Amino acid sequence: MPGGVREADHDLANRLAIGAGEILVELRARMFSAGADHWSVKDAGDAAAQRFLMDELTTARPDDAVLSEEGREDPRRFGGGRVWIVDPLDGTREYAQPGRVDWAVHVALWEDDHFVAAAVALPALSKVFSTDPASPMPEVKRRRPILVTSRNTAPPAAHWVANGLGCDALRLGSAGAKSMAVVGGTADIYVHDGGMYQWDSAAPVAVAAAAGFHVSRIDGSPLVYNHPDPWLPDLIVCRPELADGVLRALWG
Repeated sequence: MPGGVREADHDLANRLAIGAGEILVELRARMFSAGADHWSVKDAGDAAAQRFLMDELTTARPDDAVLSEEGREDPRRFGGGRVWIVDPLDGTREYAQPGRVDWAVHVALWEDDHFVAAAVALPALSKVFSTDPASPMPEVKRRRPILVTSRNTAPPAAHWVANGLGCDALRLGSAGAKSMAVVGGTADIYVHDGGMYQWDSAAPVAVAAAAGFHVSRIDGSPLVYNHPDPWLPDLIVCRPELADGVLRALWG
């Protein structure tokens, strides 16, 4: 940085999410124009975003560990401390479909037992949500809450919550897009129990929590990251006034 000033973690997270997103948007348009098949688009997007994030983190934070969907295991993370948890391209299926906007870039920094910074970019919409500045919680006035679910199948927990609270449904692709639909006010509840990894939810959870939304496991316990096993199979992201109702719908 100019003058030797270290870039703040929040600023770095934002810059990386936006920068990876810009690369992905340009690459996607170029490959579609060239007639590339969807498998090639998916693979190229994953690789390009991963390369950018790792190059930038190696330069800006060489002493920090990284846990990435597309990267090799970094054993430094097992000692605790600072760990960047990233998903270079969340929603590869949607990314490889022309016209779809429900894909994301996730960048989060976990230190010991809490998030320090995070950003979720929705590059096709030219939007980024971050922990600083946190998004203001939108005011919503609707008769029935909106539950955001996966495009193809909704997990059992989503059915229980939808029935228990009388929800309308919104179907989107990536976990980042679904979580940011709640943060942005398009939806009210995101519940998932169908299997997930830490990088799928870390940045969305950090951003939602910073904005004042309820985030937890589906049993109400805290979400804890940087476990040796990257599997973290379930979560709730919802408006705080709906949290008790969501948990009652799940557990009675």
